[in-house]
Amino acid sequence: MTTPKIQLIGVKKRFGSKVVLDGIDLTVEPGSSLVIIGGSGTGKSVTIKSILGIIRPDEGTILVDGEDITHINGAARDKVMRKFGMLFQGAALFDSLPVWENVAFGLIQGRGMARAKARDIAIQKLAKVGLTEDVAFLSPSELSGGMQKRVGLARAIAADPEIIFFDEPTTGLDPIMADIINDLIISTVKDVGATALSITHDMVSARKISDKIAMLYGGKIIWQGPTGDIDRSGNPYVEQFIHGKAEGPIKMAVKA
Repeated sequence: MTTPKIQLIGVKKRFGSKVVLDGIDLTVEPGSSLVIIGGSGTGKSVTIKSILGIIRPDEGTILVDGEDITHINGAARDKVMRKFGMLFQGAALFDSLPVWENVAFGLIQGRGMARAKARDIAIQKLAKVGLTEDVAFLSPSELSGGMQKRVGLARAIAADPEIIFFDEPTTGLDPIMADIINDLIISTVKDVGATALSITHDMVSARKISDKIAMLYGGKIIWQGPTGDIDRSGNPYVEQFIHGKAEGPIKMAVKA
């Protein structure tokens, strides 16, 4: 039996009186691409932040390669973090650094790599996402939104991670650029040989980049399965969400 790359068992998290995660059970197999869908504020980001150790769950267990990482710290945490790459929502680039240094940030700051070697790797990774060497020396502010997203993707794969997290990868992009980024995600994840865990509310993106989809609602995973099965989930919450219908069991909070 294959050990899951990531496994969440009964993970709970609340902030004050607000229960965000209410017993998450989730398994991501090695080499697969799983997308968590759900509306804003349903706990998608909290789930990823819990795996990354940014947020500590109140209850439950998080395993990476079978190792319990729920409460590890220090050098043990650093070792696990080396397995991770991340594409942040909105790219999250440092305006004060040139593009290549953004891509190489983790190599220089996290691994102490010599700047010249890190720059060479950054230029190689930029090429993998379709950006030429001259882009490496530009400022992020000189780039379009789509190019910034590509730089973010190059940074995510800079250290050849085993697991890549994608946080709303197509937010703010027009449909054509979103499709280009989706294609790049598929090709780069395959090229690196990574396992991917993404969160999005963009169903076009979710369908394209995933092998499996899980829907988060009410602090729980209410449906999960192969991407091709989602249109016959038989779950009214899933049906409403994937078709973007106003009418259904999901009620949106509207402030007066």
